[in-house]
Amino acid sequence: MSIVTKSLAATGLCLASASALADPSPALDRFSLSVGGYYVEPTFNIGVNTKYGRAETGDLTRDHKTLGRVRADVLLGDHQGLAFDYYRYTNNFDAAIARTATVNGQVVTGDASANARLKVELAQLAYKWWFGSGNTVFGLGAGAAYYQADLDTMARGSLDGVSGTASDSRSDNAIAPLLEVGVRTALSDNVRLYAEASGIKKNGGNINGHIYNGNVGVEWFPFKNVGIGADYGITKIQLYRDSSNYEANLGVKLVGPSAYLKVRF
Repeated sequence: MSIVTKSLAATGLCLASASALADPSPALDRFSLSVGGYYVEPTFNIGVNTKYGRAETGDLTRDHKTLGRVRADVLLGDHQGLAFDYYRYTNNFDAAIARTATVNGQVVTGDASANARLKVELAQLAYKWWFGSGNTVFGLGAGAAYYQADLDTMARGSLDGVSGTASDSRSDNAIAPLLEVGVRTALSDNVRLYAEASGIKKNGGNINGHIYNGNVGVEWFPFKNVGIGADYGITKIQLYRDSSNYEANLGVKLVGPSAYLKVRF
């Protein structure tokens, strides 16, 4: 059974008991499930430490890409609940690097190319507390994120006529701590606004780093239990790879809108 199926099944078990409770804030639902796409423009940079110093690509952009995303929320009582979020990002990055260095007191020039293949699969589950009982509530969450990262890197180049190649491939998965904050407000029974932010930090292992998310959006429900939503978000991924061959880092920033279908009960 997949990560998404297991997590949604666990979240759904809480729905039956929650339905018998009093109505929560109109900004919240007893249970909701959202499925949609995240249309992003990636910006990336690759850095490599070599015996001649450090080489970096600077910030480069890639073509737009659509990521599938699944989110679910369930209330346990009127002010606490669970929040689930899942997405997967895969892309190839390549860039040319030109630099100068000083070796034995003399300035030499060189050029290099670096490429990396990144796959990040993220499933996060948080326990959330909601403060407030009117149309606007503030949320604070803590939980865990299942974090799987595959990072394949290769660097090729020459410096003062001397060529060399270094490559490495690593895969790492772990459970990392998660923090979330958010605010939701109901303008009416059919329209809501929200803002959310979350952070994940992974230390140790073959690959370490952090992932930050933030988004603001609106939801509209033309029907009581079915609606559509749209938001604009930023995701920042910073990964570091240490190996016996060389040290490398890959930074990716995803910026763009999301659109999704939401069902609520």
